[in-house]
Amino acid sequence: MTENTFPVCNADAIVNFYRTEVLTGQESKHFSKGDLTPAPKRETVQTLYMRVLHLLYRFRPECHSLVPLLENIQYPVYHESATAIMSVYTRMRQFLPVCLVYDFSLNDLLAPKKQRTLTILSAIMNFLHFRKQRMEMILEKQAKFRADMDRLQAYNKANLEAEKKIEMLTTIPPEQQAEADELAAALSELQTSTMHEYQDVNAKNDSIAEWKAKIAEKTQKLAQVKVDVSNLKEDIGKLKSQIVESPEELKSQMEKMRENVKNIKTTKEATDECVVELQNMVQGVTQTEAEIQQMYSLLQDLECSMNNSKQRQEEGQELMAQYEKKQKELKNLCVEEGQLKRALGMKLDKECKQNIRRQKKREMKEQHVQEVLGQCNQIHQKREDMADKIQEISGETQQLKAKIKSLRDVCSEETEKAQALYDTLSTSMDELHKRIEMHVADLKLNVTRMSANF
Repeated sequence: MTENTFPVCNADAIVNFYRTEVLTGQESKHFSKGDLTPAPKRETVQTLYMRVLHLLYRFRPECHSLVPLLENIQYPVYHESATAIMSVYTRMRQFLPVCLVYDFSLNDLLAPKKQRTLTILSAIMNFLHFRKQRMEMILEKQAKFRADMDRLQAYNKANLEAEKKIEMLTTIPPEQQAEADELAAALSELQTSTMHEYQDVNAKNDSIAEWKAKIAEKTQKLAQVKVDVSNLKEDIGKLKSQIVESPEELKSQMEKMRENVKNIKTTKEATDECVVELQNMVQGVTQTEAEIQQMYSLLQDLECSMNNSKQRQEEGQELMAQYEKKQKELKNLCVEEGQLKRALGMKLDKECKQNIRRQKKREMKEQHVQEVLGQCNQIHQKREDMADKIQEISGETQQLKAKIKSLRDVCSEETEKAQALYDTLSTSMDELHKRIEMHVADLKLNVTRMSANF
């Protein structure tokens, strides 16, 4: 008891706890601090222990007084007074080691002491607090388990509904199967035509880029020719200023100039032809651009339709992902359900075993009770027989008492008579003794006289 692991409470706390948690009715009203201090009352302590056993094990207080009688027990009535105390003692010896009290004795029931009783009641109070907390935790776990089971059922229903929706979305009804096949064929044709148009557009873009490169080269050449023309004009101006009076040189220069002019004219004509060709090419390019814009609008429409199809595909993928997630959750929930079912199976097995044990115990108790009732009936019959015998004996004793009274009366009368005779005899004997003494005295006188005469 010096190494206990529970707090020893004072008398007020113990009284309040047992009045609210253990005792009921008039017992809780009449239970007070004076029942425990300064000297605990034996009856109060025994009732407390009985109520604790009833609270924990449903062992009613009146069951303590049932005697497991056997046929070879003589006078079972004498055992009834000690049976209740011994029953409470054995049950408390079995229960108190759970509360870390290992040295419970009969003195704690028959002659309880203050500190010892407070320690035992504190240990029981600590165990009852622990039991209450564990019961609350078990109830919370049961509520969570029920909520999880409800959620599992709801998830199963949602998964079934989602599977039905996915089946509705994935399966095409037979009425719309022809339209779906036509749409699929049209979509495949559109995809192939768009692929060919993309290829044509890419080829035209490549040709446009080549023509643009050629136009850029021609424009560079034109710019170069213009620069050359401007340089030639400057050279002509310089040459005009430096004209020599010799006609041969003028002729040679003029011929050179004419050749240059011819060359320039030929280059101009070539450039004009190139420009015309470029203009034609630009017109062709504008026409191709218009066609490209038309194709681009068609491609935009196709892109919109493709985006819609992609959105539908993404929605389908999201639905598949949600379906996979739901399947994973369902698998996890199935695993949890399996675990819970196993736990439930274990609990049900334990409960079945406990119920079987309880039924066996009940049957044993019922058999025992029936045996006890049979023995009690036998005892009652024996008691009745004994009562009849006792009545007979009491009648005989009354008769004997009456005879004794009559004999006492007779004896008293005879004693009175004997006392009277004794008194008369004693008086007569006294008179005789006196007479004898007188005669003796006379004889002595006579003897003395005769001796004097002699």
